[in-house]
Amino acid sequence: MTRPLELVCPAGTPAALRAAVEAGADSVYLGFRDETNARNFPGLNFSRDELAEAVEFAGRHGVKILVAINTYPRAGNPSPWHEAVDAAADLGVYAVILADIGLADYAARNHPQLRRHLSVQASASNAEAIRFYSEAFGVKRVVLPRVLTIPEIAALNKKIDVETEIFAFGGLCVMAEGRCSLSSYATVLSPNKDGACSPASHVRYEEHDGELVTKLAGYTINAFPEGEPAGYPTLCKGRFAASDGISYLFEEPTSLNVANVLPQLMEAGVTALKIEGRQRGRAYVSQVVSSFRRIVDAAAAGREIDSSDLAFLTEGGRETSGAYRKEWR
Repeated sequence: MTRPLELVCPAGTPAALRAAVEAGADSVYLGFRDETNARNFPGLNFSRDELAEAVEFAGRHGVKILVAINTYPRAGNPSPWHEAVDAAADLGVYAVILADIGLADYAARNHPQLRRHLSVQASASNAEAIRFYSEAFGVKRVVLPRVLTIPEIAALNKKIDVETEIFAFGGLCVMAEGRCSLSSYATVLSPNKDGACSPASHVRYEEHDGELVTKLAGYTINAFPEGEPAGYPTLCKGRFAASDGISYLFEEPTSLNVANVLPQLMEAGVTALKIEGRQRGRAYVSQVVSSFRRIVDAAAAGREIDSSDLAFLTEGGRETSGAYRKEWR
């Protein structure tokens, strides 16, 4: 039996964390309740006291806690980000997930014993970039952007001595991760500096001539005829008019699901699978994590993989293997 891929699961609240742990997570990633993490929304994330309880609870179940400190410090005011790294280290988390090069340096110098992972927000997708972070800051794992095919991941893993983690299920970001500014153009808020992409406070749904029109900060993002599933209005998943046609950038907004390519990802040398969904409730987290626990164990044992129970959790009831296959080419 092959060793199963590590299952890295989301927790936006203490309740979701408990659900992830009890459903079979190997690791749980979360963030502090401030702008230092890329899911900075009301009602989400953890206080210092809640993180301490999370570390204790997860530890009793053999589960590791990863803290995402993956936004970029504001010029002249890095203190909140430094304090987040300090708190994570003091509370005994397994690792921090960092994007900013200066923050990686701060963590390496001040907390050399604290394991450092490179966030997808750093957008490191080639061997030279990853080796730099490894040699300069002792990074042990890189979360790869959702732009590489499986053969490209396999080739990359042969060139680096760093663990690779890839997104396995959930929302599919189609921008160059770590460099997305579209949200800030429309709403002033962006994932990289504020931890908020297309915040709900700027979203509107309107009926026009039999269509459901979705808007973000007054900009029309999409229009859905009656009966067509309507997606959440993020700019990168909007419908665009170009070359005498109207279409999405790559493919229709659907959920990423790698269940059908798990054997290939294992052969490519991937270490860990990340489930997206820190904005989701505990029921969703419990269902997805338990399903992937079964799927990952089946793949490791060489058994047939059945992911049919995930279909009703995908966006619009549709799923894709995304860039891992690049089927839009």
